[in-house]
Amino acid sequence: MRYDLVIFDNDGVLVDSEPLSNRLLAAYLTELGHPTTYEDSLRDYMGAAMHRVHDLVLERTGQRLPADFDDTFHQRVFAAFRQDLVAVPGAVGVLEKLAADGVAYCVASSGSHERIRVGHRKTGLDRWFGDERIFSSEDVGRGKPAPDLFLYAAERMGVAPGRCVVVEDSPLGVQAAVAAGMDVYGFTAMTPAERLTGVTGLFGDMGELGDLLV
Repeated sequence: MRYDLVIFDNDGVLVDSEPLSNRLLAAYLTELGHPTTYEDSLRDYMGAAMHRVHDLVLERTGQRLPADFDDTFHQRVFAAFRQDLVAVPGAVGVLEKLAADGVAYCVASSGSHERIRVGHRKTGLDRWFGDERIFSSEDVGRGKPAPDLFLYAAERMGVAPGRCVVVEDSPLGVQAAVAAGMDVYGFTAMTPAERLTGVTGLFGDMGELGDLLV
């Protein structure tokens, strides 16, 4: 394999959480008087840290979201995760191949540490990701599209950015990987290929990823 470290995004790449979380986010914003469709949420917030939701609402409306917005939203998301969340088909097979080949891997997500762990416990991915392999936007000052999270993950894993590859499904994540000086493969299961500009390559089925990385 030509990379020393594979960095996975989490939502939409390892766990099939984007439909659940974006429907809930759209509904909650609409409930608060900021009409938002599911498609709006995917376009504006997919792959982003929570501060982007606050920033965009404030920028567009001049209004701040409630102080308990994040806590309430996460309660709803975690309840949905515990009931309905599944792993992305083929994700476990990719992890099995990396482990068998002795290739380092980790996850670097805009989601909180708690969100990552709730999802991994429900889907069984927790057996593949100990604490030393989990990195969150909570760990850095700026979330995606800034490169900080991916650079932090690489540093903690002891691998130079140029020897890393990122697996992403959002435009914001792709921008962050490119800014970090890393190759990035775009997963098109939910995002049209034309929105993932700047990628090293594209794939639509997780089963294709292993062959792209060698």
